[in-house]
Amino acid sequence: MSEPAVPLPSPSALRRSILIHLRRSGPSSPDAIAIAIAASRSGVAQQLRALDGAGLVTRTAVRHGVGRPRNLYDVTADAQDLFPSNYDGLATGLMAAIIEVGGDALVEEVFAARRRQAGAVLRAYLDAALPADAPLSDRVVELARIQDAQGYISEARVDGDGIRLLQHNCAVLDIARGGGAACRAELALFSEVLGAEVVRERHIATGDRCCEYRVGRTED
Repeated sequence: MSEPAVPLPSPSALRRSILIHLRRSGPSSPDAIAIAIAASRSGVAQQLRALDGAGLVTRTAVRHGVGRPRNLYDVTADAQDLFPSNYDGLATGLMAAIIEVGGDALVEEVFAARRRQAGAVLRAYLDAALPADAPLSDRVVELARIQDAQGYISEARVDGDGIRLLQHNCAVLDIARGGGAACRAELALFSEVLGAEVVRERHIATGDRCCEYRVGRTED
């Protein structure tokens, strides 16, 4: 009876192993990589070609005496986004430090400054995407698109029940749960960039499935 075949690593798993090896060891040949991660040379070579085409690794030809030059591969700066990060931990730690230094008053100041910065960016996006006289519903739809690109899984709903902005994910949930400053700043931000009253009716930080905002008409 034959032994069961050893499952081959998926392309994504193999690519990750290659990138981690290069990050740890620096420039390496396909042969050296294959030996280090216990993979076939042909499989490694195939994934290196794909990574090279995607701009995630570089290839350098190095001569050693006579014969054909040997290709050495290394990761590029663009590959950094594929490695683990701890931005949530950093953000949570910074918030704790801000509270320790200045208390709740400083936290409010920090989020107010962040609201002003984000507001300038959002207004620039909205002004570039829409005419100055665009209806409020169009501005909410465009804001939802911008927030969706930021990881909030956002959508706009315009129907007989009015205009609503929904965010099905909180991209800063740990910060939101740590205090109300972040959520108050977001609410004020939406009101300012839309030029309308915005009321939060559901809230992920308090246990709801989404953050839902009812957007009113612009006040004269």
